[in-house]
Amino acid sequence: MVKDDFYQEFEVFSKRTDKSPMQYQFSLLAPNEELALVMAQENFMRREPVADIWVVKRDHIRKMTLEERQTLQRLDNKDYRNTKGYGYLKKKWRHYEQEMLDEKEILSWGGKLKNETEHG
Repeated sequence: MVKDDFYQEFEVFSKRTDKSPMQYQFSLLAPNEELALVMAQENFMRREPVADIWVVKRDHIRKMTLEERQTLQRLDNKDYRNTKGYGYLKKKWRHYEQEMLDEKEILSWGGKLKNETEHG
């Protein structure tokens, strides 16, 4: 007879180098923290270099309640702070760069302009 609560849920976090930020990777089921860490190590050692691994029992993570999440909604209308209104700048900059490199400009790089070579 297997107990339903034998396995616990763990969340796995890792970072590639000592200076990298810690990133969430995946969840796993294990009977305890030690085996959860071994399972996480086995998963990473086959795939990619890793500098550190954290396993956290899901029950130990405090998440926001529905009421708390509602407080995250913006109370004021400050859409002007969002940069979505500046999408036209990339097109405008490309047009500006193309105007700078016209035929006269490119020919001047050779030292003489087209008219000077024909009449010179």
